[in-house]
Amino acid sequence: MRKGITAGIWSLMSTLFLLQITSAAERPNRGVSYDVVITNGKVIDGSGNPWFHADLAIKSGKIVKIGKLDPKFGKRVIDAKGMTVSPGFIDLHTHTDLPALADGNVESKVRQGVTLDVIGESSTLDGYFRRLNKKGSSMNIASSVSPQQIRKVVVGFDDRPASAAEIEKMKQLVAQAMEEGAVNLSTAFTGGGYKYADEMIAMAKVVAKYGGYYGTHLGGEGEQINEELDKAIRIAEETGMPVHIYHIKVRGKNNFGKVKDVIKKIEAVRARGLDVTANQYPYTAMQHPWTRLFPTWVQGMPRKEAISKLKDRAFRDKIKADHEFAEYVSEHGGWEGIVGTVFTKPANKQFEGKTILEMSKLRNQSDPAETCFDLIVDEGAFINGVHHTMSEDDVKFVMQVPWVSIASDGSAVNLKEPGKPHPRSYGTNVRVLGKYVREEKVLTLEDAVRKMTSLPAQTLRLKDRGLLKEGYWADVVIFDPATVSDPATYENPQQYAKGVPFVLVNGTVVIDNGNHTGARPGKVIYGQGKNGAGKQSRGSVS
Repeated sequence: MRKGITAGIWSLMSTLFLLQITSAAERPNRGVSYDVVITNGKVIDGSGNPWFHADLAIKSGKIVKIGKLDPKFGKRVIDAKGMTVSPGFIDLHTHTDLPALADGNVESKVRQGVTLDVIGESSTLDGYFRRLNKKGSSMNIASSVSPQQIRKVVVGFDDRPASAAEIEKMKQLVAQAMEEGAVNLSTAFTGGGYKYADEMIAMAKVVAKYGGYYGTHLGGEGEQINEELDKAIRIAEETGMPVHIYHIKVRGKNNFGKVKDVIKKIEAVRARGLDVTANQYPYTAMQHPWTRLFPTWVQGMPRKEAISKLKDRAFRDKIKADHEFAEYVSEHGGWEGIVGTVFTKPANKQFEGKTILEMSKLRNQSDPAETCFDLIVDEGAFINGVHHTMSEDDVKFVMQVPWVSIASDGSAVNLKEPGKPHPRSYGTNVRVLGKYVREEKVLTLEDAVRKMTSLPAQTLRLKDRGLLKEGYWADVVIFDPATVSDPATYENPQQYAKGVPFVLVNGTVVIDNGNHTGARPGKVIYGQGKNGAGKQSRGSVS
């Protein structure tokens, strides 16, 4: 009898305990509060999976809960009804270095949902990062280290192989940059790619030991594309490190369609187990100074010396006689496709946005090359240019390749940017979402978001960004898929993105109902070497 009573009591107590647990699970925790709750949106988490309905809770800069949430527990509630909620966009190739110091609001980028820019192509980082942290930034910043800049520090402008001692010094400087937080080695070559393989491989091996990757402008991206690509692939073969190709393309009208062969070649090396990926910008024009029109030997000269020599007839004739000059002009779109974007002298302002051919006619000059030379001398600088040199069909083809991410090759600027800069700084990401997803259906929305979030995060080896996931940093974009667009054009580029009403960086609202809040919650995103990965004695970098 006593055993039966005892058993009954235990059964009753167990039932009451289970009811108490169930009740507690069903009751809202009245002690919970979140900094931000985003409700009613369609979530695209960055993985490439289909969208789903969910709310997001953010606390202390991170995503702490995804699911059905009571908005009353949020200190700030953002109603995303009718909109898409995605991870912040990551731009793997930018020139935001100086613009971020000049204006930490970085408006042209953050207004289109970019929350992380990779900058670089410099030699030392510690001082830059200190200045950036002091001024603050509305977006996160990661940086590369440039082997070209390292070489100039050690060898100077001499076009010769480095000595064994000089290579050792270059390796030590690369190691220093990686320990200061660089994420990769970022190369920028002229036609043909790197000239001294032993130097480049030696520096790349150092970066590989720190968990970095090799990012590269292949070179001329025209007639020499196969040679340039082979050199990039060799880095992957010799070091085992990931290789990432910037703005993959083949330029020049006579090369339209050849990018398919480039993609096929990369697919073959990926099948062999080499981690080679790329990025692209969604435009048929590129931007860089007119320097790149000139033969390699001119590009390698100190700028002031080259400009001074352009006053000399014999120097001009030598340039025109070099086959590289005609080749590079053609690859840049010809005189009818090369545009001048910024002029400093009042008399030359009329030429902004015009092609060199148009300028030569306005100046009553029969030879556009002479117009090019004269204006460079007059301005005292190699004029910045936009070059119309790519095929729209090629852009669409490359965009559909799974391992190609979206990157601008632009800068974080504001509406005061002078001249007629490339619109990519204002519209790259929203152009993909508006033109290539909604209008032309080149990509699904989910895949477009993946190419701007988790795919570049994978290249950077980030473990807590690039996805909407509990525990990840709350870099979040809320955009309207029906209206998101890029009003910036070549003729009128200084226009911010439309259809992106909210952007959060590290959990802080930076764009609020389309307005910049002035908040600068961005962080420096350090490479693995900053945390000791691969760290070694600088005196014996091998």
